[in-house]
Formats: sequence, structure tokens, C-alpha cells
Amino acid sequence: MKTIAKLAGLFALGAAAAVTPAAASSVCLNTHYIQNTHVVDAKTILFKMKDGTVWRNDLRASCTGLLFRGFTYRLNYDELCDDGQSIRVLTTNQVCMLGSFTKQAPAHHI
Repeated sequence: MKTIAKLAGLFALGAAAAVTPAAASSVCLNTHYIQNTHVVDAKTILFKMKDGTVWRNDLRASCTGLLFRGFTYRLNYDELCDDGQSIRVLTTNQVCMLGSFTKQAPAHHI
């Protein structure tokens, strides 16, 4: 009887682990493959890759300087990663934080 109780307990633990959501993995864009960018609004930037793929980034907060000026980023490696990497507006030096990257439908052109 103790064996059945132990097996039931282990099964319950295994079932609970199966429904625990895994941490979402970051999306990183290799900067050598970014063809161009398009600022949609103060919170949205589209990154068009050389292969035609378009990635949308929804910034963590509004970045008003983006609407009228370009931006730059500093990298330790050749990757621009979502959720926490910063960009800087060229003329105002406003720092804005990237949010999540979302792959866009193929028909979306910039």
C-alpha cells in the first residue's frame, strides 16, 4: 500500500511539473542580417531582415524621440535581443528599452 501511495505522489509531482509553463526564450536578431528598420509609432519598431523576414518589437514604454529621429544600439556581440536591451535616440540621447520581438506575417512589407 505504501508503494502505491509513493507512486501516486510521484505521479502527482510529475503531472504538476508538466503544466508548469517554461520560461519563454529570448529572440535575438543578428545585426549583420538586419536590412532596415521602420519606426511605426513611439512604441513600435519593425526590423526587416535580409531574407525578407520582418520582426516587430513592442517597446516596454513609449519612446517619443523615435518618431522624428533615428536610433542606435550598443552591442557586446552581433545580436540585438528583446526584453531588456536598450536603444538610444540619436539626437536626444533618450534611452528606450526593447520589449518582445514578434515575427510578422510574410505579406507585411516595410
